[in-house]
Amino acid sequence: MQISTSKLSSLQPEQLAAWAKEAINRSKSGQIPAYIPLLAQADRQRFAVQIRATDGQIVSWGSIAQTFPLMSVVKPFVLLYLLCELGEKRVFDCVGCEPSELPFNSLTQLEIDEGKPRNPMINSGAIALASLIPGQNAVSRCQNLLDWLNQQANSQLLVDELMFDSVKTNPNQNNWNLALKMVESGYIQNAEIALKTYNRVCCLAGTVEDLAKLGMVLVNSGDRAMRENCRTVKALMATCGLYEASGRFALRVGLPAKSGVSGALLSVIPGQGAIGFYSPPLDKDGNSIGGLFLLEQIAKTLRLSVFD
Repeated sequence: MQISTSKLSSLQPEQLAAWAKEAINRSKSGQIPAYIPLLAQADRQRFAVQIRATDGQIVSWGSIAQTFPLMSVVKPFVLLYLLCELGEKRVFDCVGCEPSELPFNSLTQLEIDEGKPRNPMINSGAIALASLIPGQNAVSRCQNLLDWLNQQANSQLLVDELMFDSVKTNPNQNNWNLALKMVESGYIQNAEIALKTYNRVCCLAGTVEDLAKLGMVLVNSGDRAMRENCRTVKALMATCGLYEASGRFALRVGLPAKSGVSGALLSVIPGQGAIGFYSPPLDKDGNSIGGLFLLEQIAKTLRLSVFD
């Protein structure tokens, strides 16, 4: 049987390198988040990208050995894990599936929604889902997720303990307020375990290779149930993955994507492949400037939009 060639395989390495250098230049205007001390020390110039196509082609550029915490890029995979383990009803009884018009950490949004998180891609939704991960405590819950992801993706993710310690040194009062509101509204049972699990899960770390391999799990889904779950995750990435910028990005680029405050960015091209990016400077919405620029160049040049 002949494997069809992915559009991604037609991308020339020289073209990718030229765009990547332009992406680094554009990212000079971005900010590095200061609220996690260790994250604030990230090298602004670091840039890495890996493209994995369904026909087996792999193209990489930049600091591909660099490890970084996934932060919010892990959220789609917490969702996928729980859909597989607990089923759709249990998951969506706990969290909604609508885009949020307010920032990713908004307590106001949660109050408007009477304590039910708007979607799994914002902090409240991910904290609620962290509370559902099977395990006795935050460490075992995170390990269960980590083992499952590495098995599914053939990746080598690990917990960045130094980053986790840095997160703990500067507790996020806003996330604590979100968790307390969800306990009050009955969507989570224990705020402390939910938050510890969420913080630890966000400190799962890897390289752009690991990130692209995770993306391929959503592209090369297995049996019918897994395909359904992957479809749900990709749809929520497309509508909610870049916070308030999600709608604009869908219009301009038209690909499921998820960003994290570490500068990680993952995009999935259904039927074609996955692209992992790392570039720390962020725009006002909390998305990687360099990653989004490069993704848009690739998507437009190769006509990858799911709406084309």
